[in-house]
Amino acid sequence: MLNAGTTTIEALACPIDLRDWIASARGGLFNDLCKLAPWEITQRAEAILRRAIGGLSGYTVSDGVAVHRTATVEQSVRIKSPAIISPNALVASGSYLRGGVFVDEGCVVGPNCEIKSSYLLDRSKVAHLSFIGDSIIGAEANIEAGVVMANFRNECEDKRIRIMFDGQIIDTGAEKFGALIGDRAKIGANAVIAPGALVRPGEIVPRLSLVDQSPPAA
Repeated sequence: MLNAGTTTIEALACPIDLRDWIASARGGLFNDLCKLAPWEITQRAEAILRRAIGGLSGYTVSDGVAVHRTATVEQSVRIKSPAIISPNALVASGSYLRGGVFVDEGCVVGPNCEIKSSYLLDRSKVAHLSFIGDSIIGAEANIEAGVVMANFRNECEDKRIRIMFDGQIIDTGAEKFGALIGDRAKIGANAVIAPGALVRPGEIVPRLSLVDQSPPAA
């Protein structure tokens, strides 16, 4: 279980309540982080995980990477500090985790995935050959093979991420943010999730889809 520690957190005004997207945020897993916007949580991933590692038990910690004794990390996996691999989680061969990654209990990271500055929550699964950047993946979400969850608008002159949500434009103030994926959402194979996407709990994104919630250029 991830705990952000006792550090005071200043909130960014945001119409998104993380607890409406991720049920575990109501009880403890993200309880100390709910004052933050999702993009702030991913931006602070390294600091959050370093604090959390200090309070763990039942884990082997080596060079800032904490792996629970019941987790499986296969050969040829590269994990950069800080990271937490929780009970009964699996990180399959060839995967690369960097920039602060939390893999919750029972989660699966398939072969040859890249996960950067992201949180995979209770029993979520990311299939092989996927890229997940600066994102929060809710409990029991299923990300099929070859999904790209992009975190940077390389094509824009102004790279700040803005999101069209419920008829209003959210200016995140961030240049890097991937997606907030709600509990039990399903993302089909080879879908592209553009920076700043908000996928509601239980939502299904078809295979080969593009999800882009950026407002039209002025």
